[in-house]
Amino acid sequence: MENRRIIQVEEKVPLKLLIPLSIQHMFAMFGASVLVPFLFGISPAIVLFMNGVGTLLFIAVTKGKAPAYLGSSFAFLAPAGIVISNFGYEYALGGFVAVGFCGCILAFIVYKFGTEWIDVVLPPAAMGPVVALIGLELSANAASNAGLLDETIDPKKVIVFLVTLGTAVFGSILFRKFLAVIPILIAVLAGYAAAIACGIVDFTEVAAAPIFAIPNYTFPKFNLEAILIILPVILVIASEHIGHQVVTSKIIGRDLLKDPGLHRSLFGDNFSTMLSGLIGSVPTTTYGENIGVMAVTKVYSVRVIAGAAILSIICSFVGKLSTLISTIPGPVIGGISFLLYGMIGTSGLRILVDAKVDYSKNRNQALTSVIFVTGLSGAALKIGNIELTGMVLACVVGMALSLVFYVLDRMHLTNDQED
Repeated sequence: MENRRIIQVEEKVPLKLLIPLSIQHMFAMFGASVLVPFLFGISPAIVLFMNGVGTLLFIAVTKGKAPAYLGSSFAFLAPAGIVISNFGYEYALGGFVAVGFCGCILAFIVYKFGTEWIDVVLPPAAMGPVVALIGLELSANAASNAGLLDETIDPKKVIVFLVTLGTAVFGSILFRKFLAVIPILIAVLAGYAAAIACGIVDFTEVAAAPIFAIPNYTFPKFNLEAILIILPVILVIASEHIGHQVVTSKIIGRDLLKDPGLHRSLFGDNFSTMLSGLIGSVPTTTYGENIGVMAVTKVYSVRVIAGAAILSIICSFVGKLSTLISTIPGPVIGGISFLLYGMIGTSGLRILVDAKVDYSKNRNQALTSVIFVTGLSGAALKIGNIELTGMVLACVVGMALSLVFYVLDRMHLTNDQED
């Protein structure tokens, strides 16, 4: 660590370094991951438990070659909300199980037919902006968490936000040796200390929380109508998963779509979602926040991710600890997210640079332009109870446009055919 070297995926990490690095990853995912169960009206303990278990399963399925943390998926919020209001949470769980099962079938299809189709439907000129949009479309969430979009700006929140973001940004370029790999953790602690000093942290719930608590388990019920309402989300999570695997591949310098293979990562992600539905938790997905942490720290070891997963499982049984972490205020989460989401956006631009995309070609200009505007314009496409917007809609549009260009190429009708 003397020269801030990269810690690769399979490397072992000393315990004195493993613990703070794992805590750093857990802090990065915690705010977003516990928000989903709050919106569904369930205890976050079962979600923290399944996030940890799902992450460990994902690491096992991908043979320890794909560093990714599985947190709560936001893609299911709209359709699951409809099912919960009309049928009940147990029937939403049945929908989660069905989506996870279909995702496992999709993984088998990818295994049989390979991933060459991705180069056709998502060439670099399309993949770059799609990946960039993963971070860019979350930028408003970071600003909202920080309190910067409130009608009346609270100076205390601004102070906490600036302390957090400033520590993360300058720490990432000024810290040396051991501190150089935990700038996010240090920024969270600095922001939390600033929040306490500003008087915006309330420890009432921590005092009332039990020391130990067993997560509440709920079993699914199945209804065809409820399943059909939730099932189209598979299009959303598949697009999101591919984007996350591509951006992680660029960050760590390995092609995860080939080794361990998209079929393995897809299966691990969806099997975790299916298992979550079976025990009462929310669907899981690979988390952009943790991808951002890897981009900042250059620490890609799956042992660190596994350590964060184990800590999440421990938190699910320690009521006071999970409640204490949940008191981290929005401005701290927002300050960290400002940097992490931006890192994901930058990774998308890196795809364009590394692939040396030639923008003298009309097709590349058209692909990138249409995808960016589609993703950032707020345009939406509603299919039944599923609304495609942002990165997912941009991905669908980009795939359709790329496929049309491919067909036109095969018919020798384009004026700037790729080699």
